[in-house]
Amino acid sequence: QVQWRGRDFTVVDTGGWMPGWARGAALDNAVSVQAEQAITEADLVLFVVDATVGITEEDAAAAEWLRRCGVPVLLAANKVDDLAPASWMASELTELNALGVGEPLPVSALHGRGSGDLLDEVYHRLRNSGAFDRPLDPGDDIPGVALIGRPNVGKSSIFNRLLGEERTIVDERPGTTRDAVDTVVELADGRAYRFVDTAGLRKHARRGDATEYYATLRTVRALDRAAVALLVIDASEPIGEQEQRLVRQIMDAGRGLILLLNKWDLVDEERREWIDRERDRLLRFVDWAPLVRTAATTGRGINRLLPAVDAVLVEWQRRVPTAVLNNWLPDVVEATPPPMHRGRSVRVRYVTQVAAGPPTFRFFTT
Repeated sequence: QVQWRGRDFTVVDTGGWMPGWARGAALDNAVSVQAEQAITEADLVLFVVDATVGITEEDAAAAEWLRRCGVPVLLAANKVDDLAPASWMASELTELNALGVGEPLPVSALHGRGSGDLLDEVYHRLRNSGAFDRPLDPGDDIPGVALIGRPNVGKSSIFNRLLGEERTIVDERPGTTRDAVDTVVELADGRAYRFVDTAGLRKHARRGDATEYYATLRTVRALDRAAVALLVIDASEPIGEQEQRLVRQIMDAGRGLILLLNKWDLVDEERREWIDRERDRLLRFVDWAPLVRTAATTGRGINRLLPAVDAVLVEWQRRVPTAVLNNWLPDVVEATPPPMHRGRSVRVRYVTQVAAGPPTFRFFTT
């Protein structure tokens, strides 16, 4: 995450990338597939070349691929370490202009030279394209639901099961990224839910797992447009650091949380006992979150998901009267005293709720 001139934006490092068509083969290289997925979703591509060697065959191939994609490109010439920018521009500008993706901006990652100018140019490009003004919220009252989880835990299968049980897709619309689609599902009783970034779920089987390299970026974007996150966990495998990290992402985003143990049909009694212990040990800090056990392949437990979403939405949008909060406050302060400030105890005078969805509270102290 980067902040420049008061604006926040996300930078994704694609690793070593060469377009698949330039290799004379299908897109079977995982890094290239990942990079190309990120490029097609980006508002701006920063194309970095080595100024000390000039245009390479790989640079030319990458530039042609970027031109074909039609994505906005900013060309950065790195390793301009020993030359003054003016003298470098005079000698190298003509050659790098031949890439056909705009004039190069000289930078030195080693010394930090030109980094401010580079960020200024990124800022201006994003501002002029309207990227900063693009709303994250689709603009209606239908609650957003994000299916979050590491690769191969069954997110796609769960989504397809949810669609297959007396439900009709009533709308598909673009999200904030070029290929992200939010699917609005309406039930017979009129309730509706927006499942965020379902393009990624639907294409999962065709794309393979390579694009999961960008799961963190997609998670952040999905949570921006969701009210509730379903964290899908593979019950047949140990709960690990990745699940803990995803839970913290969801909490930091202020979203409602449901823990979903999928593939329950694949675990025996011993594993079921162990996973309860793992959850108590590793996810104790969210022991308040509802837990739903499912088997997407058979449909078991799927009918419990949307009622759980409804229950979490009620709590997420709840407003607590100030009197109730302040009756509760002394016990909390006694159990978990606030930290010292400059060697002095902090006295919490009172608390009030200032927002809902998510519930937000303001504490007044002396």
